Amino acid sequence: MIRILVVDDEPHLRRTLGANLRARGYTVDLAESGERALELATTNKPDAVILDLGLPGKSGMEVIRSLRHWTTIPIIVLSARDTEFDKVGALDAGADDYVAKPFGMGELLARLRASLRRPSADDETPQVVTPDFTIDLSHNKILNDAGEIRLTPTEWHLVEILVRNTGRLVSSKELLQSVWGPEYGQETNYLRVHFAHIRRKLEPEPSRPRYFHTEQGKGYRFEPLAPC
Repeated sequence: MIRILVVDDEPHLRRTLGANLRARGYTVDLAESGERALELATTNKPDAVILDLGLPGKSGMEVIRSLRHWTTIPIIVLSARDTEFDKVGALDAGADDYVAKPFGMGELLARLRASLRRPSADDETPQVVTPDFTIDLSHNKILNDAGEIRLTPTEWHLVEILVRNTGRLVSSKELLQSVWGPEYGQETNYLRVHFAHIRRKLEPEPSRPRYFHTEQGKGYRFEPLAPC
């Protein structure tokens, strides 16, 4: 089942969108705020997001940027803001499409179907190969010569975020909020503990990491090495 996350602070519109999407066979999660949207996205891993920009608390633009740190799923903005400035800002932040309110349900559903048909970056790069292991993003697996390396769900989520941002420093706050939720941001000891486990499982020399690097006080970065 394709899962859609609908994020809007208008209760009537949330219910209407939810009913229309469910009637067409989609599984639907509804969020009334940016914070709740990130919680549901982290937990339920939707296939697409329909998002209002004007949200209480964390704004729609902040939600787009947070999601783009770890996922390439389609994001369709549905907003009463219809100026070119707003549209360009949302698309530059990482949205895939922009529909202005008021809107036609048929048009929105057609845009959603089109977004879901587009190949994602996940489809294009399903595997990352290093000299010591292969990360299979399509099947949530890490393999080496001895077989599958088992990670906990939290460990896998951290690895996946870094791999999808290969070569880029991902801040500790971004990792904490993506994995544990938007109310987190200072609990860097969580990351130290989990990355110690990840390195013991994946690094040839955990005390001298080749792949999962820490930038003290800033965050973490994944750097694959070219196979020999």
